[in-house]
Amino acid sequence: MELAPPIEAVCQAIHSLYHNPDPGGKEKASIWLGALQKSVHAWVSADDLLQRNIDVETCYFAAQTMRTKIQYAFHELPITAHGSLRDSLLQHIANINEDTNQVIITQLCLALADLALQMASWNEAVKDLILRFGEDVHRIPPLLEILTVMPEEVTSRSLRLGANRRSEIHDAFDNAAPFVLQLLNASMDSFASDPRVLVRIMRCLGSWFNIGAIPTSDVAHSKLLVNVFQALVDSKTPSMVHDAATDCICAALLLVENIHKHAALTQSLYQGVLTLSEAYHMSVAEEDIDKSINYCRIFTELAESMLEIIVASPGQGFGDLIILDMILTCVGHHDYEVAEISFNFWYRLSEELYKKNDDQFNSIFCPYIERLITALCKHCQLEPDHEGNPEEGDDFSEFRTRVSDLVKDVVFLVGSSNCFKQMFNNLQSQSTVSTWDVSEASLFIMAAVAKIIIPDENEIVPRVVEAILNLPDNVHIAVKYTSTQLMGELCEWIERHPQMLEPVLNYLLSCMQQKRLANVAATALQNICSTCRDQMGAHFQGLIQIIQAMDTFHVSNDCAVGLLKGAALILGKMPQENVAEGLKQLCAIQLTPLSQIVHTADLLRDGSKGDPTVWLDRLAAIFRNLNPIVTNGHTHPCQSLVEDVWPLLSSACTKYQNDVRITERCCRCIRFTIRCVGKQSAPILQPLVKQMVQLYEVHHHSCFLYLGSILVDEYGTEEGCIQGLLEMLHAFCAPTFRLLEEADGLRNHPDTIDDLFRLCTRFIQRAPVAFLRSSALKYILNCAMVACTIDHRDANVSVMKFLQDIIKCSRIKDEADDFELRRQLVGEIVRENGQQLVSNIINACIFCLSSYMVPDAADVIYELMLFDRRSVCQWLEVTLKALPTQSSGGSVTATHKQLTEFHKAVTSSENEKMVKNAIHDFTRLFR
Repeated sequence: MELAPPIEAVCQAIHSLYHNPDPGGKEKASIWLGALQKSVHAWVSADDLLQRNIDVETCYFAAQTMRTKIQYAFHELPITAHGSLRDSLLQHIANINEDTNQVIITQLCLALADLALQMASWNEAVKDLILRFGEDVHRIPPLLEILTVMPEEVTSRSLRLGANRRSEIHDAFDNAAPFVLQLLNASMDSFASDPRVLVRIMRCLGSWFNIGAIPTSDVAHSKLLVNVFQALVDSKTPSMVHDAATDCICAALLLVENIHKHAALTQSLYQGVLTLSEAYHMSVAEEDIDKSINYCRIFTELAESMLEIIVASPGQGFGDLIILDMILTCVGHHDYEVAEISFNFWYRLSEELYKKNDDQFNSIFCPYIERLITALCKHCQLEPDHEGNPEEGDDFSEFRTRVSDLVKDVVFLVGSSNCFKQMFNNLQSQSTVSTWDVSEASLFIMAAVAKIIIPDENEIVPRVVEAILNLPDNVHIAVKYTSTQLMGELCEWIERHPQMLEPVLNYLLSCMQQKRLANVAATALQNICSTCRDQMGAHFQGLIQIIQAMDTFHVSNDCAVGLLKGAALILGKMPQENVAEGLKQLCAIQLTPLSQIVHTADLLRDGSKGDPTVWLDRLAAIFRNLNPIVTNGHTHPCQSLVEDVWPLLSSACTKYQNDVRITERCCRCIRFTIRCVGKQSAPILQPLVKQMVQLYEVHHHSCFLYLGSILVDEYGTEEGCIQGLLEMLHAFCAPTFRLLEEADGLRNHPDTIDDLFRLCTRFIQRAPVAFLRSSALKYILNCAMVACTIDHRDANVSVMKFLQDIIKCSRIKDEADDFELRRQLVGEIVRENGQQLVSNIINACIFCLSSYMVPDAADVIYELMLFDRRSVCQWLEVTLKALPTQSSGGSVTATHKQLTEFHKAVTSSENEKMVKNAIHDFTRLFR
């Protein structure tokens, strides 16, 4: 948008966006307004619309535009315009009245907050705002909103304030905190009966707690904190005030994890929280679940803040275990959502005690963990009128999964066998009036710890197994379901007790024939197959019969794949002379329907038995998990079958070449067949490469690049194969570069980048000299230089790994004949590209990549230094001199001293970790 549009045109577009009955007209207006927001003219248009105050829609658009421009496009304004923008926003805030929509107020407050944080010349923004608006009772609510969001926005990634500016802001906040505290105290007195303002006051206090700017010794003895706790104690407190008070106290509790620094506030909070026990019981009596959740949050937050002391000196001072009793009271609440809030605390407590490894301390906490597990078992009970299996995928199912994980984490404190015994006693002690749901919940907890039980246990487990094997036919289906699940989890125990294997297999086969138990039985059978591989060899033919009938058992495809995995693991342990025949039987069950599908023209339905991916996934599972022992010089027992399977897989690739989903599954299946037999798959190499190249030229499916990397990994050291593999690479490069050179090509095709550089890395690892001499290398390096800025985890890892390995190959395997040649070739690459590489990586770390990607980039820099540290010193110096030293808001991004220190830290690093830490700290100056 080159010219500023008339304000009337903007208003007309906004009206069309909200009121045009024609969807096409709405879309056209949306696109036009989006273009306006991206243009520099949006500043003036938004300000003009706010001044005119035509209606809610135009004001919202203007406020939202102003906020996003300040947040993302502040660099468009010259520093000289910052003052007038501030004055304009202050005036818009001053014009707020009772009729102003809250959404507009929020956007304007965020806009002013973001401006204040970025505008380095506005030194005392908080004080100025309090002086301007603090005396007018009508301006207090928006002022509180601004003072709430300003600390929250300090950590906003989109603002990219930088560490130096953040440090300035924190100092300014520390100086302004007494004024804020004074305002909040005064506002609490003035608006004691206005719940909406009380919410703003508490949210603001919580926001300042979060950044640690409030003088905690002053707050500790203030009426403000007393009023917050009073709101929590009073059962008549409105919910929104109660929520805000809870958030505020939780923020304060998070702050006092540093107890010594905030001793006075810690004491006040501790005493205040202990007074809330009665209020919690009142919320339960009044069935106010939201308030019960709030109290549990507070109790849990206190416990987490005091965790270090609780573990170091349980029962003393702030380590008083009364807080555990309070949390367990909440865990006993009838609603599992309340109990779930405490899960992270119990995990952290178990982690600390595990590190301490002191049985005496463990015994102190053992009774609390026993109570916890008992309460969790009760929460896991299904509804008594529940019909069918336990549901999967709903909220309660996810809760039970989290319970299972938590029990596994904490059970060492009471002993897995003791827990198992406790649950078994629960089953035995139930009276005749007990309902099935109690039994099922106990079995569920037993299943959680079954794999942790010592396999030689002979007291309780045999009785449990016997009881499951003899369950009556009329038992509730959910009890049978969870019992079957438990049987699968006892696979390690069954391995040590082979006499139980046959009755267990018969039980599982019986369950598989029941529609509602088929999946859980198949999963249990897979566990037993995977664990009891040696013993299951004798039952392999029976397993084949089960697999043949699998699709009549209502088994899901995932469970079928799992069962095939188990069968393949067993087959790999069998005598070599039996492997080929067993594999042929297993594969035939999948190949017959796959062949019928491939050679017919029927329409596909995803996930149905007519979908080729169902059979491709099953076939892949077999080859992936089949790992027979083959002695050198002997033919792999699977070789002939792989050659027989190839024509069908090739036909599937051709037929479904337009469907990336099926093509990916074909490539995956081929990959595992090649991995299974290794170099003995040579007969299919040439036709496979030819087909891959042809299909990739047309469809650009990146899975062909990935499959190419597998071929290089297997055959890259074979002299007779290297030239053909290089030709494959060259054939891949042309269409790949065309794809990536499109508009937003890198961003839109991260999988292609990932697979391309994985392929190139394999070449460096297997045939480095041939690759370094390749005519495609120059273009691949140029692509890598650009792609190192891509903010996609897998793609970036592959690029950085490629760059690291290409430099690394100059110093590894120095005993090899080609060592000097490799070093010479890499030297030429580094001399030609070193400066650009260092510059691109440093700039990528600062401006493009997420912080968790820095370690991979640091590895490349360190590898460069190992090759030529002196040159890296020069290249890094040039890179640093080119960096911006001032932000768009006028603050210093990096001082000369900081630049010098970073240069020294990197160039004197003795390992990758030192480089990573230096870059990580340096990037904070710009983020």
